[in-house]
Amino acid sequence: MRHVHRLLPGVSALLALYVNLAVPAAASTAEDEVAKVIATQGLTTAAQPLREMAGWQPGKVVVALPSFFADALPNMEQRLREAAGDVELVLDRSGGWQVDTALLEGADAVIGFCTAATLQAAEELFWLHSYTVGVDRCSGADEALFKNRVFSNSKRLSGPTIAEHSIAMLMSIARALPAYQKAQLASDWDPNITGQERFGELAGKTLLVVGLGGIGTEVAQRAHGLGMRVIATRNSSREGPDFVDYVGLADELGELSKQAHVIVNALPLTDDTRGLFDKAFFAGARPGAIFISVGRGGSTVTDDLVAALRSGQLYGAGLDVTDPEPLPADHPLWQMERVIITPHVAASGGDARYRSALIAVENLRRYVAGEALLNPVDMVKGY
Repeated sequence: MRHVHRLLPGVSALLALYVNLAVPAAASTAEDEVAKVIATQGLTTAAQPLREMAGWQPGKVVVALPSFFADALPNMEQRLREAAGDVELVLDRSGGWQVDTALLEGADAVIGFCTAATLQAAEELFWLHSYTVGVDRCSGADEALFKNRVFSNSKRLSGPTIAEHSIAMLMSIARALPAYQKAQLASDWDPNITGQERFGELAGKTLLVVGLGGIGTEVAQRAHGLGMRVIATRNSSREGPDFVDYVGLADELGELSKQAHVIVNALPLTDDTRGLFDKAFFAGARPGAIFISVGRGGSTVTDDLVAALRSGQLYGAGLDVTDPEPLPADHPLWQMERVIITPHVAASGGDARYRSALIAVENLRRYVAGEALLNPVDMVKGY
């Protein structure tokens, strides 16, 4: 061996490289996956372990398991069964996120979609986990249905995906890509479309994030990376990451909108946010702004949005959410220039669903073990 080593000085390095390639790295465990998501997405944990709460007694868990969601997490069904342990696990394979109410008798836990009907049908319900971030279809229920029950959801888990969708809509509008796409479909090489690119470059412009939560923070980070000045509002405090230049409280929205070339609505739907973006808001905002809405459609008064676009007070709009949903086929928004509409799909994609499925399984494990849940929700506040 010494003789070969003298003849081939680099053989030892090659052998070492071969060994490193031949021996696979240790496979990541479910615990590793969960820990990574918690750290990268900044997930919060409930203040109190479930075992310390009156009424916690795991017995029957009902889980909606649509194939398009389960496919995002390898072996999701197996992981659910392992997390449930000896607790009865009922899987609803009907195809949707909302569980069949016929399965809810005796259930103390539900993983799926939160609605008032679910809360009413599951009389013994103690815990409900929502696959979605928005729980407005549930939070609008009688507050008596929330009493002595705990809730969790998928907040922050779809933030990166929705943020990329938001920036994609913004850049498409700024660069007049909808007009070029229309010309492409007509096989029309039309250089005159360049005259429609009047918004200018994003660098140096100000973007206002309305609702600096999980989604809003991801949008802010990407906008900052494009050279934009980022300002924001949030309901809870003035604290924010270093890449946000200023964080105001909710009552500062009107003043901050006067500075913004781009306004991004990332708000949940609550009594305070319903109809927030109305005629008065658009009239007071900086003229020629682009409005991006990825929160909830009900926070925007649609007729007032249309009027602001028609008058030129708004330069354009990117809408993943509308009011109503689905948007009627004859609605004027469909045919407006510099308007991009997507059918409430900003959170779609394997990465977001993978994270949401992973945390749903982890919360099931924590529920059965009596540990503190991830992503607790205050249903009275609605988030």
